[in-house]
Amino acid sequence: MKPYIGIPLVFGLVYRAWSRKSLTPLGLVVAGCSASAHALHPWSAPVALLAVFYFGGTKVTKVKHEIKARLTLSATGTEGGEGPRNHIQVLANSIVATVLSVAHTIVLAKSTGTESCFSLGQKAADILMVGIVANYAAVAADTFSSELGILSKSKPRLITSLNLREVPPGTNGGVTVTGLGAGLLGSFIVSLTSAVVLPFCSNVGIKERALWTVAMTFWGALGSVLDSVLGGLLQASVVDKRSGKVVEGSGGRKVLVHPASLTKATGASHPVTTGKAANEATSRGSQGKSKLQEEAHESRRVETGHDWLDNNGVNVLMAATMSVGAMGIAQYVWGLNVFELLV
Repeated sequence: MKPYIGIPLVFGLVYRAWSRKSLTPLGLVVAGCSASAHALHPWSAPVALLAVFYFGGTKVTKVKHEIKARLTLSATGTEGGEGPRNHIQVLANSIVATVLSVAHTIVLAKSTGTESCFSLGQKAADILMVGIVANYAAVAADTFSSELGILSKSKPRLITSLNLREVPPGTNGGVTVTGLGAGLLGSFIVSLTSAVVLPFCSNVGIKERALWTVAMTFWGALGSVLDSVLGGLLQASVVDKRSGKVVEGSGGRKVLVHPASLTKATGASHPVTTGKAANEATSRGSQGKSKLQEEAHESRRVETGHDWLDNNGVNVLMAATMSVGAMGIAQYVWGLNVFELLV
């Protein structure tokens, strides 16, 4: 991308995120670096896909914010809803595409004297671009599905259970028809964008672009399903027993099952007493601690999943799997060898 286009575009994306307070300060720095890496690519496609994902994601997040705030709780005990996203969340969605974009830039720089275009399977370098598009199609599908799926009037069903049992809104692994449809829409938007902005070679016609759009749309939507499966298995969904609502961790982090800290609840220090008074105080303190421990223990429970990964870890794993998987399929179908690029 030309510097006179890339620099203002990156600045505009960062400024918009700052003005709307959608990212933390460190999140803004990481987002700026990631966007700059995309803008270094000679094609406009990588940064265009990043921009479409960002704008689309912020729009759907705004749509469902108030409803999600009523249906879920934050880890602090207040109503749910999204706060500014941090640097880990930024990387979770963009790190795979950023690495592939830089790699593709290097490959194009080495292949001077050849036509710089997307040949749809005639060059090994095309495989890297497949991975980039697959990443954003998958994360867009996941974002649309999770953010808009919560608007469904029917309760989500746990995709990892044999009987597809009903679970509270916001449960990891919970899917609805509305959410799956929204994921398909998000993937289609990114895939259609790629069909428009990619510099296809002259031998690639409308039919090939249409097939490309359809293939990437369904592959991205599959990423949303994979994210639900991984979330339902590898990420613990914690429910507040009093309200029955899912508790969401700030910044995509894990949620403690026992949120109340006994030390904080009872105080770090106590006045020194002696004799009978000390015994009575000790007895009362022990009873108080026991009651607080019981209350803390009973306040939350794990609804589904294992506490192995947080939401960010699941997102990175899903994005990497879908990108590498798409590259592997493209390599097989096109009869190419991506390792030729390393020579």
